[in-house]
Amino acid sequence: MRDSDPVVVVGAGPVGLVAALLLARHGVPSVVLEAAARRDPSGSRAICFQRDVLDVLDRVGCAEAMIARGVTWTTGRTYHRGDELFAVTFPGAGEGAVPPWINISQAEVEARLRDLAAAEPLVEVRYGHRVTGLRQDGDGVEAGCGGTGEAVRGTHLVGADGGHSAVRELLGIGFPGRTFTDRFLICDIRADLPFPSERRFFFDPEWNPGRQVLVHQCPDRTWRIDWQVPADHDLDAERGSGALDARIRRITGDVPYEIVWATVYRFHERVAAAFASGRAFLAGDASHLYAPFGARGLNSGVQDAENLAWKLAFVRHGWAPPALLRSYDAERRAAAGENLRVTTRTMEFLVPRTPRQRAGRLEALEAARTHPDPRTIVDSGRLAEPFWYLDSPLTTPAGPVEDFPRAPGADRPPLPGVLCPDGPCVVDGEPTRLRRLFGTRFVILTQGGPSGRLPTDVPHQVHALEAIDTSGVLRAALHAGPDTVHIVRPDGHLAAVLPAYDPDAAVAALHRACGRS
Repeated sequence: MRDSDPVVVVGAGPVGLVAALLLARHGVPSVVLEAAARRDPSGSRAICFQRDVLDVLDRVGCAEAMIARGVTWTTGRTYHRGDELFAVTFPGAGEGAVPPWINISQAEVEARLRDLAAAEPLVEVRYGHRVTGLRQDGDGVEAGCGGTGEAVRGTHLVGADGGHSAVRELLGIGFPGRTFTDRFLICDIRADLPFPSERRFFFDPEWNPGRQVLVHQCPDRTWRIDWQVPADHDLDAERGSGALDARIRRITGDVPYEIVWATVYRFHERVAAAFASGRAFLAGDASHLYAPFGARGLNSGVQDAENLAWKLAFVRHGWAPPALLRSYDAERRAAAGENLRVTTRTMEFLVPRTPRQRAGRLEALEAARTHPDPRTIVDSGRLAEPFWYLDSPLTTPAGPVEDFPRAPGADRPPLPGVLCPDGPCVVDGEPTRLRRLFGTRFVILTQGGPSGRLPTDVPHQVHALEAIDTSGVLRAALHAGPDTVHIVRPDGHLAAVLPAYDPDAAVAALHRACGRS
């Protein structure tokens, strides 16, 4: 492979653009092929961005602007009829850290990513290039574009072209799952409402009896409202009759409002039968579709992009064997399976299909009023969180608990495979936060620096450092003893946790994390 050979990315949505920008950060060029002449900027679409995903977006250069612009929220409340059943509060942003959640429209995030891509010499975006054919050989992938007649060749291909993915169809990969018959009406309205910036979920409110409503605040006085509606709901008819206005006024009251966007759609629960075929890979909605309650769609897609980007870069640069790329399917399809299980359980609670399920849901909602922990029996959407790669072929299993020196009161270090926690630290005399060190290299964290130099046969782009924990936050989060060593992958997941620095053990863990064992 030549350094100038691109990776072909199909789809200029947020997942495709993040993949291209992350590849550029590794010095890998890409050509992004987008079927549409321009992306549709209307509507909020995906709006909830989770803390760990904001860290990924920080690596491509748009998180700070998103956080400044977006609506931060830390509390989610769930109601049944007129009563609050429970509230979930997420820890707020510490000094210099990112908030747990922000709301901002997918269209606005896409626009920021497009600007970054346009300014990046290693990213070329071509609109009006619909992929209609794929051909692979031992050296690369060629995408044929209908209409333009072009054939675009690259070393690898990333299919991030949405739920109706042409790449997935051309690869012959199945997309098993199901579609829920109930429909959901989504409206973005602009109004000055006296509501706090919280996620509010309503079961069976008097203004949508027997069904659900979800309310989120977005920037520019915009409120996103999701109603569950019958399968035969007709948005145009409801507009014309005045029923849509009446529906909205049940929430807004007499406050003036403006409809910014409205749509009706059905939710799908599907995961591709494989996330890779040869040198071609699927990411985002091309590989998985979930109901949005829990914000697991776009957040998971961005994590797909990061997982794949560093592996493609390491293989391209010769720092890891092609076998490393097999772990993308193993890790991200496992993550998709977990998200599917979570969102399917949510939808079965929100949209029960049998009389028994409906009776069970009503019983749970009534019991929740006096239950000591109603969250355990009422499912209004378990919010997204990163998947743990505990069983990944790249993860070095932890040793016996007794081998680890521990900080006072700590049980043991976090398991290998989890996402490394964040916190303020000082590196080489400069204050930063730990996750800002991740992205392009492996990082070895120690309390006092490695006791000896790493042998020369370790994977390239390894940085051994002492991150000085100025607040004690990291030491507590990592449950670190005085000798504990943490080996962190470029995507921030722990590849290994060692009880003490051992060059042979460190090298073995690094080799494993790069697919060399």
